[in-house]
Amino acid sequence: MPTRSRLHAALLACLTIALGLASRRFGESLPSFIARYAGDALWATLVYWCLAFMRPRATARSLALGSLTIAFAVEVTQLYHAPWIDAVRATRLGALVLGHGFLWSDLACYGVGVLLAVVIDRPLARGRTG
Repeated sequence: MPTRSRLHAALLACLTIALGLASRRFGESLPSFIARYAGDALWATLVYWCLAFMRPRATARSLALGSLTIAFAVEVTQLYHAPWIDAVRATRLGALVLGHGFLWSDLACYGVGVLLAVVIDRPLARGRTG
């Protein structure tokens, strides 16, 4: 059973947050494809690191499935619009966590983001003991 360092997961989560915020802040300086989709992919990557922090002994497969489940569930909730949830989404934090509206392309971005996390995580978790 793999085990990963919570410190690595926390540091990678912080790095992912910084990259995601930078992709939004400096999007006009990036290629349009990256500016448009990087934030969504990195959001799913962040979910992976958060789960890895909470469950350091989980397999990459279970973390990937959990991350995709959470990301897809949050995306589907964007189909629901009520004044109270739209008010939460109107805040900066609410928009970053919950998004605004459902987009099929976001589901693909989440897959790419989780795949990125798995590719980074596997060598870090491999061979570690407690």
